[in-house]
Amino acid sequence: MTTYNTYKDSGIAWLGQIPSHWEVKRLGSFFNERRQKVSDKDFEPLSVTKLGIFPQWENVAKTNDGDNRKLVRKGDFVINSRSDRKGSSGVSELDGSVSLINIVLSPKETVIPVFCNYLLKCNSFIEEYYRIGRGIVADLWTTRYQEMKCMDIAMPPLAEQEAIVNYLKNATAKIDEAIAQQQKMIDLLKERKQIIINEAVTHGLDPNIPMKPTGIDWLPQIPAHWRTRRFKYLYRTRTGVSFTKAQIEDEGEKVISYGQIHSKDNWFAAINPELIRHIPPTLVAGYDGAISNKGDFLFADTSEDFEGCGNCIYVDLDDKIYAGYHTILAKNINSEHGQYLAYLFASPNWRGQVRSAVNGVKVYSVTQSILNNVYVLLPPLDEQKQIAEYIICAVKPIDLAISSCTAMIKKLSERKQIVINDVVTGKIKVI
Repeated sequence: MTTYNTYKDSGIAWLGQIPSHWEVKRLGSFFNERRQKVSDKDFEPLSVTKLGIFPQWENVAKTNDGDNRKLVRKGDFVINSRSDRKGSSGVSELDGSVSLINIVLSPKETVIPVFCNYLLKCNSFIEEYYRIGRGIVADLWTTRYQEMKCMDIAMPPLAEQEAIVNYLKNATAKIDEAIAQQQKMIDLLKERKQIIINEAVTHGLDPNIPMKPTGIDWLPQIPAHWRTRRFKYLYRTRTGVSFTKAQIEDEGEKVISYGQIHSKDNWFAAINPELIRHIPPTLVAGYDGAISNKGDFLFADTSEDFEGCGNCIYVDLDDKIYAGYHTILAKNINSEHGQYLAYLFASPNWRGQVRSAVNGVKVYSVTQSILNNVYVLLPPLDEQKQIAEYIICAVKPIDLAISSCTAMIKKLSERKQIVINDVVTGKIKVI
């Protein structure tokens, strides 16, 4: 890789030295804000995501304010102004409409629209953009256009913008392909893991064991010596504590909420300490019944996708942890083996009976009544322990392989961002 012949100090901390011929101006010199209000009946609703701008996804929560949206034209750059949506931005390839929380920028004739996908989505710009925002909560604030338009940015000439776009399209495509290969491997490994878990918790470890009919739609047969009981005879359910994101603090009472449970990477796992949040003790006064204990389960009571219905986390910690908003706490009142039940509740077959009972179209509701009436498979206690031990050993190498692929994806993603940052800030010359 080569560098430019001469550089100058941009006077901008996040940019540093830039090529001498690049132009430094305020962002508002290169873009016009598009503020026109429209209805989603006239202009297709769009979703602003970290991956870019797309027709609104079917599974997202809809508002009742469809007539109060912002117009987006093809080639506009759209960015979510809220810090909890950091990185949600991109150039739209469609005419449409977005919610008012987004800022819509129309590039002037000195800017190639697709160049914005690299300059305004690079990590350095994103961090600076949200840094200049304002708000009353440490982890949630908004950057308005009045602040954004005053940001200084460096813009290369049009011909150089085009060269940078062509170079980065090729360079990032190769990295994206490598990431996709690693993700495909992760998906295959997770599928294999689910098969191992599902087979062990629904048929046991002896393939020659005599079977008996269950009368349950989701599982016609189980080992003849196993029992079935409804969930309500093993657990007592109740809702979690209500609070808002703004009430989350660095210290206080420990809590697990919907967002931590519903993560697709954690739905079959025990509690990850990194998922624990803290809220003021005053918010949990009188909510002792929402305290989870070792052996309990925390279920998400809603899901934005059908496959997520039944997501839960097994409580395997001795710490006092509260069930948070949009959760159902299942209090243990049985003597069964908790780790076996954790794997059972992670199995596609068991979760299938939860899915078959949920109501909803865009957002699905998992109620206490649904949980209380699903069936639980119960081998003898010794066999439950054997099954749990078998699964732990069988999935360990799979989890290690998944971790390796995940680490590689992280490295590739970091490499991609470094390449983009270096090119759009002029540290590397591509023409």
